[in-house]
Formats: sequence, structure tokens, C-alpha cells
Amino acid sequence: MKLINMNEIIIKKSRFISYFFEIDSIDEVETILNTLKKEHKKARHIPYAYIFKNTAKKTDDKEPLGTAGIQIYNTLERENLNSHLIAVVRYFGGTKLGAGNLLRAYRDSAKEVIKKES
Repeated sequence: MKLINMNEIIIKKSRFISYFFEIDSIDEVETILNTLKKEHKKARHIPYAYIFKNTAKKTDDKEPLGTAGIQIYNTLERENLNSHLIAVVRYFGGTKLGAGNLLRAYRDSAKEVIKKES
């Protein structure tokens, strides 16, 4: 596994910290997620998506359905990024963002962490 990049955006005091990894196996995904959970104990959510060979997975991690994981996954797919994982750590800022703002926050987090790498 290789951390390629990190990026942070803040929307209405909520922090979205995105991590972009190159992975060599699906087992590495669990290792990465466990490490992020330990590092960010107070984070509210850590949705993610990965594509590895013929396998893909995405999760909203208790965010409203369709606002997080699919946005991250679509970014990986659009950029043809196989063997990659994007995880976004969210710290709640005290203001509910609503589905539209969450969707944009996760989409933009994924796009920015990839763009920053280029």
C-alpha cells in the first residue's frame, strides 16, 4: 500500500479529510481503514470506495444513502483508477449539511485528492 495524497476541505465547520491510496491487495483496505479509525477516533464517519482488479466496494458509513460511497466510487471509475482506495474522514462541525451538500462534499473531496496528486 502506498499513500499517494491527502487533502482537506471544510464545509460549515465539518472537516472532510480525504486519503488516496494505491493498494496491492484487498486485505490492505482493512489495514488502512483500521489505521484511519485509530488516528481519527473522534471522526463521525469514514466512507470509502476502492477498485481492485475485478472487485469494487463502496460504503456510506452511516451517512445518508447515496451521499458518500457512490460519489467516491464514481470518481475512481471516471478516472480509471484500478488498485486504488479513497477514504474520506468526516468530523461533524455541528451543522447538518443536508443530502445535497454532503453529496457535493464527498464528490469534491475525492476529486480534489486525485487532482492534487497529478
